[in-house]
Amino acid sequence: MRGTKGRYCDMHTNKPGRMVQYIVISPVRNEAEYLETTIRDMARQTVKPLRWILVNDGSTDSTPKIADRWASEYRWIVAVHLHSQKRDVSGATHEGQQERGRRAREAKEIIAFYEGYATLANVEWDFLVKLDGDVGLQPDYFERCFQEFERDPKLGIGGGDICNFIDGEWRVEENPRFHVRGATKIYRRACWDDIGGVERGAGWDTLDEVKANMKGWSTRSFPGLQVAHYRYTGAANGSWQNAVKKGEWNYISGYHPLFMAMKCVKRIAQKPLVTGSAGLLCGYLLALFRRVPQVDDKKLIRYIKQQQLRRLTFRSTIWK
Repeated sequence: MRGTKGRYCDMHTNKPGRMVQYIVISPVRNEAEYLETTIRDMARQTVKPLRWILVNDGSTDSTPKIADRWASEYRWIVAVHLHSQKRDVSGATHEGQQERGRRAREAKEIIAFYEGYATLANVEWDFLVKLDGDVGLQPDYFERCFQEFERDPKLGIGGGDICNFIDGEWRVEENPRFHVRGATKIYRRACWDDIGGVERGAGWDTLDEVKANMKGWSTRSFPGLQVAHYRYTGAANGSWQNAVKKGEWNYISGYHPLFMAMKCVKRIAQKPLVTGSAGLLCGYLLALFRRVPQVDDKKLIRYIKQQQLRRLTFRSTIWK
């Protein structure tokens, strides 16, 4: 039960009055357009974080200044600055399509996330949050999220439904029931420790949930608890390149070929029409023919393929 505002029962001992200790880490790169909106929404939360680490990953816009200014206003906001982009003799910054594609394939955001995580060596926390810098949150968002975790002791990873503004209206992203979008992921400390954190590369935001389920945890998004995502997922890379990236990541994560084929067929009629499906297939096949290394966990890959085959044969599975 919830006690005074911002206080809950201890998730493990049920002692009333204990403040939820949670940390938020946000890798941000060229987020000046939306970052202040996200910060203001965080400042209005009924349950505020113990610390919010804004990891500026080489932004070329005013993101660093925004992070520093808000960090000076709130003690619980910490700005961390990583490498900067190279500049030419005129002082202009450059990041071409090839560089953006390389960053997407190498999952640079999770590398930046771990740079922020490295600052937490002596900090005690109950929940760890990976949050994008371009989202909109209701003031009671985290309060309601922690109520979900309190109700379900085996819930290891959770978060709200992501909504994108498409064709003049907000639409909830469709995902398997077990999946929580990387833009807003909350990890229970015991689950985080059990799965050994997240992969530092391609497929991290699905492999974490699959591994958690394999170890007996549950993972899910919270229907009715919505998060506005101001930049459509993958918008920075373009629809084709984003689809290719997803296909490559699916291969690296160990997706079964039959499951991947059905996934591509299903995507043909979804926007972007044909392109999304073709990009998925292209990325998967390119990774296959290039013998791109898959995640180094045979037991996890075997579990993924078993779950996907169960989905194809209409049996009980996390993939639904």
